[in-house]
Amino acid sequence: MYKETIAAVATALAQSGISIIRISGDQAVAVADRIFGTKNKRRILEHAESQNIHYGLIYDGEEPVDEVMVSVMKAPRSYTAEDTVEINCHGGILVTNRILEIVLSHGARLAEPGEFTKRAFLNGRIDLSKAEAVMDVIQSDNELALKSSFHQLKGAVFSRVKELREKILYEIAFIESALDDPEHISMEGYEEKLALILEEISGELKKLLDSAGDGRMIKEGIGTVILGKPNAGKSSLLNVLSGEERAIVTDIAGTTRDILEESIRLQHLCLRVKDTAGIRFTEDTVEKIGVERAIQSAKEADLILYVVDASVPLDENDFHILSFIQEKPCVVLLNKTDLPSVVTESVLKDKLRDHRLCLVIKVSLKEKKGMEDLEKAIQKLFFHGEISFENEVYITNIRQKEALQEAYDSVHMVKESVRLAMPEDFYTIDLMNAYACLGKIIGEEVGDDLVNEIFSRFCMGK
Repeated sequence: MYKETIAAVATALAQSGISIIRISGDQAVAVADRIFGTKNKRRILEHAESQNIHYGLIYDGEEPVDEVMVSVMKAPRSYTAEDTVEINCHGGILVTNRILEIVLSHGARLAEPGEFTKRAFLNGRIDLSKAEAVMDVIQSDNELALKSSFHQLKGAVFSRVKELREKILYEIAFIESALDDPEHISMEGYEEKLALILEEISGELKKLLDSAGDGRMIKEGIGTVILGKPNAGKSSLLNVLSGEERAIVTDIAGTTRDILEESIRLQHLCLRVKDTAGIRFTEDTVEKIGVERAIQSAKEADLILYVVDASVPLDENDFHILSFIQEKPCVVLLNKTDLPSVVTESVLKDKLRDHRLCLVIKVSLKEKKGMEDLEKAIQKLFFHGEISFENEVYITNIRQKEALQEAYDSVHMVKESVRLAMPEDFYTIDLMNAYACLGKIIGEEVGDDLVNEIFSRFCMGK
């Protein structure tokens, strides 16, 4: 199957400046040469050098179809590590489909979703973590997600996993050698040495696992719930964050009855925001349901934005909100600071003195002031200051996280075996399992079914 030459449209099929039809496989150049030529119909691709681009026409028999530029990239210096040709044509839907049909009628078959990247993996040009990073780059919807994905695409995850596997493999080889040749290889004092090595490996695995929380929020966005009393400014906050009138804002308390959801980019951060009903004690049946939903959403959130009206005193509704946000990362927005204030930062900080994950900032949503302080506060709560991708690896993939957890558990089992002074051959069983689990991340210990499932999620032409 993977000796067949494949083709697909590699750009969005829409009206655009250009479209690209990608061809890959042993016969890619030959297929392109059958349909491409100069204006006097000379065939020039067969002997074309790699990494060159050529101007000419696509022909359907004797009929010219479009004026194009054709790139030739010969194996292994291409995306798939196979001979690859890319036809850059005009970006009309009709002409793009016509050229693809001509390509398919001259010896190529239509590529499956993700098959180009799949071939890059199978041909050894990229590992599985880099392949998954390709899709993450495509799907990135905020700057941090893009940086993280590109960092992984450059091999950040692969390098870290490869180092850990090499350390584990060395210990496996030593134990096996010592058991096979005890006369020449002594294991005296080895348990103490191995315990230190396992502690180091365990620590590195734990650090990667701990990064998965930050990684998820970098990739998916921070699940955020806006809370507050009626008329505190919750809907105004949603509108300011989204840059449009998403929620109705009036002087009438209790306008918001149900939950409004919006995905919002706040400079470098992505927030999945829910605006909820104002929390207050009420006998209104519909409003009471809205309050219950708000409280439930707060329990499930990564972050709470608690909007307080600084122009009116705190009351029993505020104290109720304060009672159930104590365990969640929270930013209290002291709103309406453009009016005379009766609630101060010091009063709120005193109420929240036992809440380690809460910050208080002053804002005026009417004047759209304080949004930069809000971004800094969120970043401080979740990412402990500046987010760097130079030396840090963030795990953003649930499959990779599960494999890391299995590896961590296996290393812990070896530590227990050492502590209990069990026979050395017990060590290798769990060390081999840890080695194999880490191999799943980079694709060295995966079956065909998993590979097919991963690449089936890719878009056509990638």
